Amino acid sequence: MPIVNSMDISAIALQGLNQADTQFQQAAIDLANVGSNGYGGDIVDLASVVVALSTSQISVEANLSALKAADQIQQAAINLTA
Repeated sequence: MPIVNSMDISAIALQGLNQADTQFQQAAIDLANVGSNGYGGDIVDLASVVVALSTSQISVEANLSALKAADQIQQAAINLTA
């Protein structure tokens, strides 16, 4: 099993945060367009927007936890070398 350093974890978590932000922005746009011309606003569309918003929130929380863990790993490594 390869060893993953805290910088790799941070980079992966930051990429995940960027993806969650993109998903959140698209869901917000979709929600803002509900009921407007060309957008029916039916229950299925609203449900998919709510799912996208919830998924992006969970993704943000998970990636923030990964960043915190990477920071703890980095602090532990600094403490070991000090």
